[in-house]
Amino acid sequence: MSQAIILFILAGLAEIGGGYLVWLWLREGLSYWYGILGGIILMLYGVIPTFQTFPTFGRVYAAYGGVFIILAVLWGWGIDKKTPDIYDWVGSIVCLIGVSIILWAPRT
Repeated sequence: MSQAIILFILAGLAEIGGGYLVWLWLREGLSYWYGILGGIILMLYGVIPTFQTFPTFGRVYAAYGGVFIILAVLWGWGIDKKTPDIYDWVGSIVCLIGVSIILWAPRT
């Protein structure tokens, strides 16, 4: 379980971090090197989930989506200095519950 969580967090940081660098390049007018580095990091994001041990692509990405939401809220809080409100936190908790159900519900 800890390996799955670490891989989800690494994938999320790669997706958000790479996307943020591309954002800085295109929206904030920073050097094209931000875009190149962002693109490389986004390619890594595509590779990281393949190390998950869950057997199906759809289940891994569905669960990852919930983790991504939480990481995006935390990124906005830490990097963009936008304090999450109660709805951000409640929504994040709902996502965590959904991720837990998707990954660890007993199946026959």
